[in-house]
Formats: sequence, C-alpha cells, structure tokens
Amino acid sequence: MSSYARQCLTPHKQRRRETIASFGWTTLPHPSYSSDLASSDYHLFGPMKQGLRGKHYENDEEVKNAVKTLQKEQTILFYELLANTLQNEKPELEVRKTELLKQEEDLKIQLAKLESSLLEELANAKGNILENKELLDSLNKTKASSITITESLTESVRLQASLDQERNTYLPLAEAGSCLYFVISDLAKINNMYRFSLAAFLRLFQRALASKHDGSGTELRIKALSAQVLRLVYEYVCRSLFKADRMMFAMHMVHGYRPDLFEENEWEAFTGMLVSDVKGDGGRGPSWVDQERHGAVTAFKTNFPRLYQNIDLEDSGTWSNFARSSQCEQEFPGAVERKISLFQQVLVVQTTRPDRLISAMGVFACRALNMKELSPPSINLKKLYQESISTEPVLIVISAGADPSQELQDLAGETIGIERYHQVAMGQGQAEVALKLLRECSKSGDWLCLKNLHLVTAWLPVLEKEINTMQPHNDFRLWMTSEVHMKFPTILLQSSLKVTYEAPPGVKRNLMRTYESWTPEYVSRGGNVLRAQALFALAWFHAVMQERRMYIPQGWTKFYEFSTSDIRAGADIIDRLCKGALYDATAFKNSGIGGQDPVQWKFVHGLFEFAIYGGRVDNPFDTRVMVSYLQQFFNSSIISPQGRSGKRLGPLKLPASTNVRDYVDVIEALPEFDKPSYFGLPENIERSTQRMVSQQVISQLKILQRSDAQASKFDKEVWASELGPILNLWKKVNQGHNLIQSKISPPSEKAGKGSSPILTFIMLERYNAIKLVQSVHASLAALSKVIRGTQLLTTDVQNLAAALLNQETPLNWLSQWDGPEDPVQYLRGLVSRAAAIQTWVERAESGALLRETLDLSELFRPDTFLNAFRQQIAREMKCSMDSLKFACSWKGSVQGARTMVKLGGLMLEGCTFDGSRLSENQRDSPSVASIPPCVISWIPKDSPDPYGLDETISLPIYYSSTRDRIVTRLDVPCGGNIDQWLQSGAALFLKNV
Repeated sequence: MSSYARQCLTPHKQRRRETIASFGWTTLPHPSYSSDLASSDYHLFGPMKQGLRGKHYENDEEVKNAVKTLQKEQTILFYELLANTLQNEKPELEVRKTELLKQEEDLKIQLAKLESSLLEELANAKGNILENKELLDSLNKTKASSITITESLTESVRLQASLDQERNTYLPLAEAGSCLYFVISDLAKINNMYRFSLAAFLRLFQRALASKHDGSGTELRIKALSAQVLRLVYEYVCRSLFKADRMMFAMHMVHGYRPDLFEENEWEAFTGMLVSDVKGDGGRGPSWVDQERHGAVTAFKTNFPRLYQNIDLEDSGTWSNFARSSQCEQEFPGAVERKISLFQQVLVVQTTRPDRLISAMGVFACRALNMKELSPPSINLKKLYQESISTEPVLIVISAGADPSQELQDLAGETIGIERYHQVAMGQGQAEVALKLLRECSKSGDWLCLKNLHLVTAWLPVLEKEINTMQPHNDFRLWMTSEVHMKFPTILLQSSLKVTYEAPPGVKRNLMRTYESWTPEYVSRGGNVLRAQALFALAWFHAVMQERRMYIPQGWTKFYEFSTSDIRAGADIIDRLCKGALYDATAFKNSGIGGQDPVQWKFVHGLFEFAIYGGRVDNPFDTRVMVSYLQQFFNSSIISPQGRSGKRLGPLKLPASTNVRDYVDVIEALPEFDKPSYFGLPENIERSTQRMVSQQVISQLKILQRSDAQASKFDKEVWASELGPILNLWKKVNQGHNLIQSKISPPSEKAGKGSSPILTFIMLERYNAIKLVQSVHASLAALSKVIRGTQLLTTDVQNLAAALLNQETPLNWLSQWDGPEDPVQYLRGLVSRAAAIQTWVERAESGALLRETLDLSELFRPDTFLNAFRQQIAREMKCSMDSLKFACSWKGSVQGARTMVKLGGLMLEGCTFDGSRLSENQRDSPSVASIPPCVISWIPKDSPDPYGLDETISLPIYYSSTRDRIVTRLDVPCGGNIDQWLQSGAALFLKNV
C-alpha cells in the first residue's frame, strides 16, 4: 500500500473525537465539536492552499517538516469533509452536539462557582466551623448541587458519545474523499499542467452530497455517496488529462483508492519495483508461452510461488483458449478465474501476453472502480461554460496542432453575441493590450480569450495577480489556451477550470481538418483536375505521416513534429508545379504527349524528402518509409486527370473533379477507425502497440511513486528500506562469479599487435566489464556503509541514492555503459554480460569462438565487435577495410568469404521469417518472433552478393525494442515488394539479457 493510502485509511475511530487540530505549538478546536457548522468561521489554513507536491527541500529539517505538514493536510481535509457531510446529511446532530457542549460548559461553570463559593465561605468562617450551622447548611446544599451537576455532566458525556457513534457512520465517506484528493495531487509529477485546487475538489464533494436521497438506509446512502464522489472526481480529472495519460490515472486511482485489491508485493511486481533474485530453470517456461516471455514466467514463479502453483501455467490444455484468444483478458480458464483476484489476472496477462496488457488494465480498472468504461463523457465547450463561474478562469490545454478558437468563437456568438467576444494572441507586445481588455471585460461582462499563454510564461504572475484582485461581472468569462509548459504558474493552474483539447485521432478526421482549412475556391482554382487530385494526395500523405505516430516505435521510431506548416509548404509546391501542367482531362487527352507526366513527381519527392517533411526525420530507416509513401502516392498511376487509373490512394479512388464536395464525400465514406492497411502496417500492430503503451503507463506509475522529500536528504530508515533490496540483489547476482575480486590489467598494445582484432576486442571488453562491475560495486558499498553509519555521506553517494530512490540508473553508471534506464535491469544486464564475456575469452583463446553461434546481446558493444571482425578479415585477405562489404546469408555460408560468423538470438518485429523469405503477420501472430541464425562475413566489393538486389530488404538490428540505437543492418530475403516491408515497420532486435 502506498504511503498516502496508508495515511488516508488510518482508522479514525482509534482517535478521540474530542481532540483538536494541532499546528506546531498552536491548537485549534475543530468546528464540528465547538460551534454550529452553519457558521463560516472555519477555514483551511496554510499548506492546504497550495500543497507540498513538487517542492525541493534544502535540509533534513525541511523534509521532516514537509512530512508533518502533509499529515496535517490529510487530517484537516478529513475533518473538513466530515463536517460538510454531517452538515448536509445530519445537521440535527451538530445542533444537538452544540447544545450538549453548551450545556456542559454551563454546568462546569456552575460547578466552578460552587467551588469558589465554598472556598470563600470557608475562608470567611469564624470560630469552630463544626458549630457554624449556616456554614454546614451551605456545605450540604453545595454538595447536593455538586452531585446534581456531576450527574448532569455524566449524562451529557453519555449523550455526546451516543451522538459520536452516530456521526462515526459517516467516517468512510470522509476517508474516501480525503484519499481521492491526495491521489489526484500526485498527477503533477507526470505533467505540470495536472494540478487541481482544493476548492474545486470541495465543490465536487458538495455536488455529490447534493445528489438525491433514495430513501435507503444510512449505510447504503454512504456507499452511494462514495461512488458518486469517485465518479465526479474521475470525470473531472480525466477531462483535464490528455488521452494518453488516462489509463495511468485509472490505475493510479485504483491503487490509491482500493488498496484492498492488492496482495503483498503485487503492485511492486507489476510496476517493476520488486527486486528479487530470479534463478532456477534457465529461462524455460510453459510450451504455450512465447519463448521471449519465458524469463518473465520465471520471475513470476519466483516472486509468487503459491499463485504460480494455483494457476498451473504448465497445463497447456487449460490455457489453450487463453493463448490463442485475441481478447485473452476475457478468456481466463474458469477454474483459474475463480481462484485468483482481479489484479492477479492482470499480472498473468503481463507475464504471458503483454500484447493485451492495456486491455487487461482497462477491464481491471472498470471493475475496481465500478464503471462501465474509463473514457469520460465527451464534453464540449458549451457544457464547460455551463460549469464555469465568472471568478474562475477556464484554461484549455491544447496539444500540438489543435485549435479551439473557432469552436469558442461560435459558442460566444451563440451565448453573448460575437460583438462581446474579444481575443488576444499572446506574444511580444501584447501584455498591456491583454490587461486592458481583461479589466474592461470583467466590468462589462464580456468574454475574453487569451491564446497561447505558453509563449508568455514570465508574464503570467502579473495576469494571476490581476485575476485575484478584480471583482468581475457575473457574465464575464476568461478563457485561456496554452500548450504544456513546465513554467506555467502552479496557482493559476490550480485556480482554473481545466480541460484538454486534442486534435481527434484518425486519418478520416485528419483529412476533414485539412479540407475544412481549404476553401472550395482554393481546391477548384483554375479548373485544374490534376492540381485538385494532387492536393488530395498531399492531404492523404500528411494524414498518414501524422497518424502513423500512433504506432511508435514500429510506425516511427520517435515522435516527429509534422505540422500544418508542412502541409502548407507542400501545397505551395504542388500549386507551383501544376501551373505549368495541363489543366483538364480534355487538354491532357489532346496534348499528344502520350505517357509523359504533366508534373515532375520526382521533383515533388525530392523537395518533400529533403526540405519539408524529411527535414524533421533523423532516422534513416524512417526516411526510407517516408520515401516509399512519396513514391506510392505521388505518381501518374495514382493522380490521373482522366480518371483512368486503376490504382487507389490507400482505400480511395480519386475523383476526376475539382469540386471540393466530391473529395469530402470520399472522405466521409471512410470508417471512423483506422485500419493498419492505411499505413502498410501488419494486422497484428495492435499487439505491438499495447506492449509499448503498457510500458509507458508502467513508467508513469513508477514516477507517481516517487517521493520528493524521500530522495532529497539522508534518512537512514527510508534509505535502508527502499535501497536495501537493490543492495541485496547486487550481492545475489554476483554469487558464483569472481568479477568483484578479479584483478585484471588493461590489454597492452604489445600483446594486441600479435593478437587477432577479435581477440583484442574481447580482452578489452572483459577488462572494461570487470572495471565497470567493480566501479558499481564500490559505489554500492559506499552507499551501504552510509546506511549502516560507518561512513560519512558524500555528494556522490547522495546522487547515487537519489537516482536509485527514483528507480533511475545513475548517470555515472550510464556514462560507462549506455544500458537500461531501470537500475534493476541495468545491474542484471551488467553481471550477465560480464559473466558471458568470460566464456567468450575462453572460446577465443582456444580458437573455437568463430565456430559457434554467437549472441551479440551478450556484448556491451556489439557494433565494435563487428568492426573488429571486419579488421580481422582485412588482415587475413591483406586488403584495406574500405575494399570490403558486409554480407549475410541464411543459406549456411557466404560465397567468397574466408571467415564467417554465425549470429543467433535475433528477434523480428513487423513480419515473420522462416529462413527463406519474409511473410506477413496475421492478426493472431505474435508481435515479436525469433528468427533462424544467419551467417555474416566481409567480402570483396566485387564479389557477388548472396542475394539479388530485388530479393532482399536491408533491416536494422536495434539494441532493444525501443529502437533508439542501431547495431548494424542485415539483408533479409523478402521476395520483392520492398515498400511493403518498409511500411510494415519490420526491424530486428537483440534479445533481452
């Protein structure tokens, strides 16, 4: 359970209801116990206004104070929500409570007066008090009155206890609300724009309380109110998040709000934060599970042995339907489903079928939150206006390429009249204009829209101050638009009603946006059919280039900022080229130029590749995909003014027309959801997409678990608890190896001159590996000593701990080997590679290395090994390295090669390969598959290639499935149609070690 969940769910029944809120040395009585809740004298103080999230702490004392303040925040909010609930649901309880408290105070005052009177009489008594009849009578009366008052006080306390017991039935609702607020407070760690005010949250809570009472009992009413609060908060926050972040939020909310759904270590295993020593069966797994998932199955078995035994993954018959299903998250074996929890089902999918993990998360979150779907109800600006108030600005957070200006202008015209709507595009010199309009509009009740605030973040504190000081007209609305910006002021974000505005996804909507920006006159200019068709081809090309970004890294290896400026530049190029072309089908027919193209399409290809779209692309393999699209879309076989072409533009047939309506009709005939074939991607692309998106969601969930106070300064208990597992893992993965104890000298230049380049490389690789292992060990040993108190804290240890606490690989480690960014994977990969290099050295020294199948994933620098191999062949052939070319073959040998190396352990994504030719993936094909070993070598440039140029496609080998670094490229037999395999996103990877 997360720290805030534990704090939020602390049983408040264990606390005395008479306690008071404490602020340092100051104590304040809670209003629900000391005054009528109808009064508004009670307010939240200090830290609750802004919160502690995202702050940097300079010393240990600040860290401790931050934790204490956060605890106060949670306690105060709990009591505030409880007070609001009681005021709405049981106001008579508070009235009666107040009366009893007043009565108790009166009785205590009477008792105090009796005591004072008694003492005064005793002090003034003269003579023998035992003979003073008046005094004795007074004492007896005082005693009787005291007994009566004491009995009344006892009865008052009893009645108060009875009232408290009735009040306590509403504690779960206050606890749930308090927990929800601190769950959403963490979202600012993901995006600076995701900040929400307490005032807005309290309004949502009040809206839930105002829901109709169905006459059910108190317990059912509380459950209904809790569900209503959850729904309102979820929908309110979701509409302020970009779509890509909503699954993260749903899982984060379940984890914080429903900790009862998670057994010990399950959440940590899911997010990759569980550090365990995985040993045993060498990566073997159930026969029905893909080979590349066997390591994950082994880890699952190690972490949850009892669960693994219960689900019996080894029984292929039980799991056959699950293994084949395209919706495996809904096809669990009945006997297994009854034995395991909802979240354990997610863990099983993550382990065996990560290609369905996003869907499994969605099913789990819907059930856990009792929702039909995770997507919030669609909201337009009109609905948003109905929720807004004059004192709360409306901030529209836009994505690149999205513009709500027209919709907002239409809303203003419909609501207050276009003459009362003002807008300012912020930029240099617009600050004074904006402030002047703000003051005028706030007084007159007009609307004002300040656009592109991300361009003027330094001026926003001035705007914030102006907003806080004005007293606006009830009809006034301040609309603001901004892209995401890290320096956008926190208070302005919290005090605004936020909604995200994204360009709708999909080729169809992308095309519609383009044609909405082009007037009918622009499309039909000059009656040029060729030009109109070329513009449509451009719109299709632009849509494909943009929407392919939905499939990163298989679609594109990274997000490229293709924008409206690109399509404008492209349209200008086409416009110029078409001016010299023949304008209509009749002229083209009568021109007598036969098959000559009226437009130089190669000129279009070149400008688009090198000057417009291609200027944004920095991966050569992405460039090849773009070029294939250019050649496919811009040619005379597609664009034909006569309309005689048999080829289609994707699924579309181009109209032989200049009428914009004809093109819009073609667009409207497209389905709402894209088909992979639009992009040339394989049918199983969704499986690859779900794998990558789920990794992104899990990375975000790990960020949400970070504690800013935790990593800033030394805390022995926190460091021991959080970093102990990593220190233990380091010890375990090194057991059985002598890497730490090894004493090794760097290979000498003299020894290198007599050795083969490959042996020299391997010796150097071993030296660097052992040095890196020992360097990592030294840093972790220093960290361990600091935690034990036997060494002083240094800056290096502080930086190391901060990185590890944030589940990040320290920068000084990455500078020595650019490995995984997750420290657990880094440490495992480091030791496994260092151990593997030892065997490489032994085989190389015995001369057996090149006779065996080699796995490049066992090396730290596989690209350097290939260069060493090239150098060795050049020496053997007594020729220059430049006179050699790289060759590979799946036929068992490379013709003309003196020395060959067999490579194994390669994985393929985007298609399948059986050793003879590539074949298309089907809908149920695995997203990643292994391929047969291949033989590589370096041969003279004048030697024949193993395959013909038209028979193969050059595919990159990436270090990992993230496609961030290239090792080399291999020529793979494809049977022709190279564009098909380029557009499929086919690529090779080294397997995970």
